[in-house]
Amino acid sequence: MTDFSSPVVFGELKLKNRVVMAPLTRSRATDDRVPTEMMAEYYAQRASSGLIISEATVISEEANGYLNTPGLFTDAQVEGWKKVTQAVHDKDGLIVAQLWHVGRVSHPDLLKGDIPVSASAVQQAGHVSLLRPKRPYVLPRPLEISEIHAITAQYKEAAIRAKEAGFDGVELHAANGYLIDQFLQSKTNQREDEYGGSVENRARFLLEVVDELIEVWGAGRVGVHLAPRGDEHDMGDDDPRETFGYVLEQLGQRHIAFFFTREYLAEDSISQELKARGQGIPFIANMRLSREDALQLLTSGQADAVSFGKDYIANPDLYERLVQNAPLNELKLENMIGTNVAEGYIDYPFLQGN
Repeated sequence: MTDFSSPVVFGELKLKNRVVMAPLTRSRATDDRVPTEMMAEYYAQRASSGLIISEATVISEEANGYLNTPGLFTDAQVEGWKKVTQAVHDKDGLIVAQLWHVGRVSHPDLLKGDIPVSASAVQQAGHVSLLRPKRPYVLPRPLEISEIHAITAQYKEAAIRAKEAGFDGVELHAANGYLIDQFLQSKTNQREDEYGGSVENRARFLLEVVDELIEVWGAGRVGVHLAPRGDEHDMGDDDPRETFGYVLEQLGQRHIAFFFTREYLAEDSISQELKARGQGIPFIANMRLSREDALQLLTSGQADAVSFGKDYIANPDLYERLVQNAPLNELKLENMIGTNVAEGYIDYPFLQGN
């Protein structure tokens, strides 16, 4: 019977169990976006998971929307990540790098005065995360086609650096209202060129980037992260089933290692339809899963692995706790993001004996 402990193969990635650590922004890197020794310890503590997806990692300084998130565009960042990947591998873990460009989800104060870029000039509602005093998002600047191609090249370069840093693969962050998602969903893409209009055009950027990642890593070590609900950062699409279904058909033809959806379980969830259209691509389910939800998804074959975010922040040995049905540590919201202290980061207790 498929359960938490069953091993599984995703492309060329051999997972020792079905529990995946979701990507979790913690803003613990240096001001130059270099991973730290404390980050290495944090990830190593969680290496009993079947797969770790790293926190979102920017492909250039211009790709950022948050302070102290790590990068993969300098030699120093590569050296910092080497310590992380080695620490995970020393604990018999697997870790892939999530590659990230935030697009309009930024502010000139984070971009040396430059205007954030996007698919189209569509301003996001709300205020910029974590910047104080609060300030609204600004009207982004639409990318020119030559700039789209340049960013695609930056994704490829980051993928090359991820290999140098010792990662086991990469995941494209195409979710949560960030740049790739801004091209994909119709609310934010109002272009009239080959990157806008039809679903084929809106998905073009995503697929071109995936093709570059495959060139570096091979399809069996590339994953894609999607958010079909469009429930982050003021997103929306006229027909998510058509849009995301087309993406999965295309990814299925490329035989990538896995796809991951941030979509809570409900009657209107479409992840199962996406799985069917993905032509056998392994599926990682995520968002608000209880232990019982996760087990049901695995035993029924509706998901090939299950992923947890906040529970992994508070429980470095979450895999063991799920297997044993042990109680979970309580999440501490203080110090969760953007501090240099160990409290709330690497000091959560393990089960006795773990």
